[in-house]
Amino acid sequence: MEEKKKEFLCGVVEGFYGRPWSMDQRKVLFHWMQQWGLNTYLYGPKDDLKHRLLWREVYSPEEEAQLRTLIMEAQSRGLRFVYALSPGQDIVFSSACDLTLLKRKLRQVSDLGCQAFAILFDDIDHSMCQADSEAFSSFAQAQVTVTNEIYRFLGEPAVFLFCPTEYCGSLCSPSVSKSPYLQTVGEELLPNITVIWTGSKVISRKMSVDCLAEVESVLQRPPLVWDNLHANDYDSRRLFLGPFKGREARLRSHLRGLLLNPNCEFEANYIPLHTLGSWYRSGAEEERKDEESEYCPDRALSAALHDWMDELNQPLQAGRQSSRADHRSSTASSVRCKTPDSPSTFRVTNVVAKLPVFPLNSSSPPSSPTKLKGETGGHDGEKKRSKQSSQSNPQPLGPREAGGKGHKVQSRGVCGGKGLLSEAQVRLLVGLHYLPHEHGPSAQKLLQDLTWLKSNCQLVSANSKKAPQKMDEWRGRATGFMTLCDEIAQLHCSVVGGANRAVLYDLYPYVWDLRNMALVAKAFVYWLDGRVLGDSSTLGSWRNCLHWCGKTSGADLPGMESEPWVFKGGVSGEVQMLLPTGSSSELFSHPPPLFPTSRLYNIRPYHSRDKMELYRMVRQLQLRIKGGPESSFAHPDVVGDRCLGPCLAMCPEYSFILEDELGVCGCVLGILDVRSFAKRCQASWIPAMRDKYPPKGGNTYPNTQDLIQMMEEDQGEYPDSLLYHFPSQLRLDALPELVDVSVSRTLLTALLTALKANGSQGVFCEVQPTDRQRLEFLTKLGFLEILRGEARSREGVVLGRLI
Repeated sequence: MEEKKKEFLCGVVEGFYGRPWSMDQRKVLFHWMQQWGLNTYLYGPKDDLKHRLLWREVYSPEEEAQLRTLIMEAQSRGLRFVYALSPGQDIVFSSACDLTLLKRKLRQVSDLGCQAFAILFDDIDHSMCQADSEAFSSFAQAQVTVTNEIYRFLGEPAVFLFCPTEYCGSLCSPSVSKSPYLQTVGEELLPNITVIWTGSKVISRKMSVDCLAEVESVLQRPPLVWDNLHANDYDSRRLFLGPFKGREARLRSHLRGLLLNPNCEFEANYIPLHTLGSWYRSGAEEERKDEESEYCPDRALSAALHDWMDELNQPLQAGRQSSRADHRSSTASSVRCKTPDSPSTFRVTNVVAKLPVFPLNSSSPPSSPTKLKGETGGHDGEKKRSKQSSQSNPQPLGPREAGGKGHKVQSRGVCGGKGLLSEAQVRLLVGLHYLPHEHGPSAQKLLQDLTWLKSNCQLVSANSKKAPQKMDEWRGRATGFMTLCDEIAQLHCSVVGGANRAVLYDLYPYVWDLRNMALVAKAFVYWLDGRVLGDSSTLGSWRNCLHWCGKTSGADLPGMESEPWVFKGGVSGEVQMLLPTGSSSELFSHPPPLFPTSRLYNIRPYHSRDKMELYRMVRQLQLRIKGGPESSFAHPDVVGDRCLGPCLAMCPEYSFILEDELGVCGCVLGILDVRSFAKRCQASWIPAMRDKYPPKGGNTYPNTQDLIQMMEEDQGEYPDSLLYHFPSQLRLDALPELVDVSVSRTLLTALLTALKANGSQGVFCEVQPTDRQRLEFLTKLGFLEILRGEARSREGVVLGRLI
């Protein structure tokens, strides 16, 4: 018994904020732990109501049965099951009633076969009620007194853990060695009770024997590390797939144990737990003192990747055949966020709707089960667009130049079927979602290249006189950056098209978010080539306009001791902050679509050869609104000349194209300075249209004079009150069969980024009174507020701040 008591506890703590894992997932976890030599599982999900908020309530018979099954499953795998309770939010330590209820709850779990327990007092207020203040000399003494009594009540189990309120160095007041709270815990807590510790921080970058010596001295016992290295419940845009790292293997001789609190998304934890097992085994073999027994994170990562490849390509169902429907979207809680309406984890299979069952492939995006009358499925719409395009233009579409000099878009085919993820793609995935304080190689390259390109964009500015070799250097590095962005897009496609649905639903929101960010970044780098205004610009030089946040990745700043939640968004967030509109968080926050789609998209600057296809697209959109045959248009260019013509002719540098495998499916056009644009339009564009559509004599197209009049009205004067704050204007068009609205939003962001880079402080989009569809579309994109009657009594003007 004594020998088993001293066994090093190494395994997993399910202690994150957010929806707890399902019962099926925990059984898979136990299988992994047995396979990799881990020995301890601690049950303590913060959002299980009966673990924390409703800790006084006992489990129902149904919940008892599930908990007993879970305990037996763990024990059958040779694992120690530790049941944790968190009563600290509202317990009255001096209350005999509360103490009785606490004993009743833990006795119930003990009767189910549990032999190890933990009492957690983390993330609670230090203040005590009046009754407790009269009964105890300090907050620490109140906690210790109750903990000691519970420990004795349970028969002094071999494993009994206590989590203090000051559970890391940064939370100790005034310091670890001088904390009255920790001193009381060390002196008065019974010696065989183990104290939980997270290191110098809540999420510690490194842990060494030296850094733990101080707390071990104060606590008068070796602590057990609750390791938050891979926890991601504080940032819904971050995921950590990197190896267990930054913990010396010889720590085990100075600790009671180490339990990893990992990602909320179960399937994201294969590599973290696999490498934790390698770390634990290497510590057990340290007496050999050879290089083979030393833990190497890179070697452990390679071994884990090799094993994970088989897992990734297995046809596993979402949730591991559970009825859980928790792909990570907007449900992630922050570190301090509670969700009191979450169900108890043992009831989750009864209250959560089942995942929709459908084949996910790019050529057949699923329709909603509650499709409204008149809606068309995405695939049917795309086929229809392809048919219409072939009728309008019999010439096949080939790869197009990307708009930047010397750059071409790779030809793209439909990414369909359930294929295999390559090892290179998985390494890319891990590198982009590595560790909280450290980026992987692919993420480092992405951020370093974007930082260099935006810092040196004057080399290819609109009036650059730099040496050709300097410009070639910039363009060469830009090509490498855009290739990496293409690989990210292909990774997204492969994850969605992969066989493993369980991995898809846990990882999809993250690869989707990064894909969208890569689309914007790639389009912006394309745009930078020759389109940044030089120092002679009346709107200000590029040095004054490009107020972009720091040139160094936040996670790689030397000597930084901040908690990782300071750097919001991970790689996606840092790419966002390197863009001119990085501070406009509303442009980058949109939940993933309910039905994942693996269709490949590309956003790029406009090229003159796109004009015919854009005219055809807006003509089709007009036909869908008004109905009737295409021949109803007096001239095939009428709609295009009015809607797109002025921008494409006079400011093509602020036009972006959205295309998928079938060709152009959207565009956004911008005007940097509306005042000067209106003057140029009156001077050149309107006369050109009069020549194209003469009023009489040889005019075979009736009603064209109405078009000329409307064009003149379109370029009318806007009030100074509008243009002072919003000097720029935009127009966005996208085919309605796009199933992923986030792509249109990303297209919009690409233009706003370009406008901001050249000095615009605000932009507006005019909406005609009858164009409710456009108004609703822009509102759905979240393009800030709707103002009425602002521009010459027009019905709607959508305004967006860029500063």
